[in-house]
Amino acid sequence: MESKGLPSNHSNDNRENRVKRKEVLEKKKAMDELIKSASADKDPLSSFPSFRHFDRNGLSIYLKSGCGDKLSSSIKQYIMRLLKANMEAPYGFEWPTEEKVKRSEMVAPEARYIFVHEAPSASTSEILTMSERKRPSNNCVEDRGPMVGFVHYRFTLEEKIPVLYVYELQLEPCVQAKGLGNFLMQLIELIACKNRMSAVVLTVQKANSLAMNFYLNKLRSQGDPRGNKRS
Repeated sequence: MESKGLPSNHSNDNRENRVKRKEVLEKKKAMDELIKSASADKDPLSSFPSFRHFDRNGLSIYLKSGCGDKLSSSIKQYIMRLLKANMEAPYGFEWPTEEKVKRSEMVAPEARYIFVHEAPSASTSEILTMSERKRPSNNCVEDRGPMVGFVHYRFTLEEKIPVLYVYELQLEPCVQAKGLGNFLMQLIELIACKNRMSAVVLTVQKANSLAMNFYLNKLRSQGDPRGNKRS
């Protein structure tokens, strides 16, 4: 009588491994598509029109969206000037090296921006036509007033989790401590939620006491125990 061989444990293991590999690849593909879809939105502010303006505490602010590979030379210069003004002291002797890193990060195609402009007046910014709102600008100082800060963020995977990573939130001293930073972080959280990101992630230099106080106390964010700080 002919006996039939039973499946070996080795065959079962191979089958299970193939199933697991397929699941891992499918999950990775889904995460990549999620990041790609989020990054494809060139103007996230269009989904949150009420966040285009900030009119509080003596400030009249207008926000604009931008991409790292579309920055004009004047905006690049402004970004680096503000970074140096705000970050040279906390970095100390490490600043020249970090400055080169930030200059490279600034223009990456995946870099997304929220630019913060002073509005000439509340009434002027409110009556801009749609064509004016869509008109590309080449200067930091334009019809909406001078730039007074920016947020640089990206959609990426952090430990295999899709997140919105805030690389920089930089504001001029004249517009700080007036609720604008909190307003911008609320907008960032809305953008992250709309694009189904699992979290908003940022890192702060421990030596940057003002930023540490803002994120940990005023926003009550959970600190990164690894302590490698960026903004």
